[in-house]
Amino acid sequence: MGDIITIVIRTILFYILILIIFRLMGKREIGELSILDLVVFIMIGELAVVAIERPNVRIFHAVLPMAILMLIQITLAMISLKSKPFRDLVDGKPTIIINKGKIDEIAMRKQRYNFDDLMTQLREKDIRSIADVEFAILESSGSLSVIEKLKNSKDDSKQGDITIPLILDGEIDEENLSRINKTNFWLRQELKQKGYRDIKKISFCSYENGKFFVDIMDER
Repeated sequence: MGDIITIVIRTILFYILILIIFRLMGKREIGELSILDLVVFIMIGELAVVAIERPNVRIFHAVLPMAILMLIQITLAMISLKSKPFRDLVDGKPTIIINKGKIDEIAMRKQRYNFDDLMTQLREKDIRSIADVEFAILESSGSLSVIEKLKNSKDDSKQGDITIPLILDGEIDEENLSRINKTNFWLRQELKQKGYRDIKKISFCSYENGKFFVDIMDER
């Protein structure tokens, strides 16, 4: 009877503790969890299970590694906020699978993503035909973002373009620049003409349909 009471108390205690830890680690949707998030969550869950199933294990010995994992995750999350290369390493980068109605098979192969996967995710978004898709982006979380072609428009020039991030956290994305056939020099000159001389002060800059959107760091 004593063991049962201990298990019940420990279950309630670790349930509350895990809720607190997850709240401290920040809000993210399940589908948006990074590999680091997933590993930490699994390890914390396993530690809690061991502590509940083995009453002879001192609670402090179970709580300590959980607290260490929480601190590791928070630290890495802070590094990820400050460093785009680290964020790309941990979370990966979005991949354009369909670009202006054209399927990029090379990008699909790099992501080990096949047509069955594509069709399944399109059906989940109630899209019956690939012909209806202007852009499809495989996000770092594994979800597929889809932009449909404009209805009743046969003129391709009237189809919209996709927002291309060119600067993130003060760093120029050379890959996206090459994607739109532009250079680092071109971007700097364009921004200078608009009054933005210091790239490091730009938190986000995107380019769509010939127009820039620029957000300055910590500007209110």
